[in-house]
Amino acid sequence: MKKITKKANEMNLKELASYIDYSVLKPEFTEQEIIDLTKDGVKLNCATICINPGYMDLCEPYVKGTDTMLCPVCDFPFGTSSTESKVKQIEIVAKYDSVKEIDIVANFGMIKSGKWEEVLADIKACTEAAHKYGREIKVIFETDALNELQIRKMCHICIEAGADFVKTSTGFLTGHEAHGASLEIIKVMMEECGDKIKIKGSGCIRTREHFLQLIDMGIDRMGVGYRSVSVVLGLD
Repeated sequence: MKKITKKANEMNLKELASYIDYSVLKPEFTEQEIIDLTKDGVKLNCATICINPGYMDLCEPYVKGTDTMLCPVCDFPFGTSSTESKVKQIEIVAKYDSVKEIDIVANFGMIKSGKWEEVLADIKACTEAAHKYGREIKVIFETDALNELQIRKMCHICIEAGADFVKTSTGFLTGHEAHGASLEIIKVMMEECGDKIKIKGSGCIRTREHFLQLIDMGIDRMGVGYRSVSVVLGLD
């Protein structure tokens, strides 16, 4: 949990943008749209641009020499690949100099099944693969598919696995009510995580008020969709 030294409404644009992982993950994006959105995230000084792993070569030239890095999201959006497949994806993207962090989706069907040992082993293997290359890893729970006890348990699983961040959502879950990074869910995660692991909220962060509230709570990072970035930064 980030130590707050000033209120969010007192932060300048660059300070606020440093909380944002700019999401460029829609599968229907054309290459030109991905390039344009990557450039926009760089211009705004966002922490990272979240992209699908297949676009590393496309996006890397646009972040080189800037403070913005790439954050590939592996096994997205379902998290149901084998551990071996997840590790291979991580090893491929971790070799790029432009990568600061890697997001990975936990197998939330396995979480719902209560197969905690398997979930721990999967996340631990992914974490070790990222750390081998000096990259941090964020583990997406898909909190809208889980109950509170499962979310609390997953915080401890990720701490035990040595992960760097816990994260709420993919933003791509269907068939459930979308709450994403609600204040209530972030509070639950903060209660379990303390200062042992960082917290990333994602999903349904669409207003400046919500964005600033999460910063003031002590959140470490937020995944924000490309349509909402300028809104939360107060540019629209």
